[in-house]
Amino acid sequence: QVKKQCDQKLLIRMKTKCVPCSLNLETQCPAGYTKITNGTGTPDCRYYLEIKTHTLSFPGCRHRCVKEFEQPECCQGHWGPDCIGK
Repeated sequence: QVKKQCDQKLLIRMKTKCVPCSLNLETQCPAGYTKITNGTGTPDCRYYLEIKTHTLSFPGCRHRCVKEFEQPECCQGHWGPDCIGK
């Protein structure tokens, strides 16, 4: 039995929106994603507040999230929707 299907595992990474670090404890990743940062997340961003005619910038935090995704692919030497071609 020759293996015809060789699915590729892809890791999709994303970051949540930048918010005040004190509010970031409750931040969740989108559905299907796993949070890989703990606590208040990573303090590597800035968020903005508009006050009348001024925009103020503050240091903030965000979480990193990953999602594993399996992309169907045929093994070498096989092709087509069912990976039958040889």
